[in-house]
Amino acid sequence: MNFALFLLAEADKAAGKGEPANLWEALVQSPLAMLPLMLVLMYFLLFRPQRARERQQREALNNSLKKNDRVLTNAGIIGTVANIKDDEVTLKLEEGRVRILKSTIARILTAEEPGKEAKQEPAKSP
Repeated sequence: MNFALFLLAEADKAAGKGEPANLWEALVQSPLAMLPLMLVLMYFLLFRPQRARERQQREALNNSLKKNDRVLTNAGIIGTVANIKDDEVTLKLEEGRVRILKSTIARILTAEEPGKEAKQEPAKSP
């Protein structure tokens, strides 16, 4: 509120000196006034779309997770889903079992494995 009043006062002062008379011109010419405008623009162009993408990816991951899927956690642990409760997943590892939160699962490896095997096989030449 005070910032807007300050800008209006500056616009009134400038009107008598041959400087910008309206509020928009005062905003554009003042570097201090441009900072909040740039921050708002960055929020809508960068941060908000990124959050939406992350939320969609997280929801898709949680909805498609099922028993016997091989998963990779954010900590780099690879295991097979043994049990799924509300926000908790039990992973089977080579040496035992681990209980983790669903939110720590980075991706499901089961769907990716067939494609990786096809890429790793060397091409046979006749």
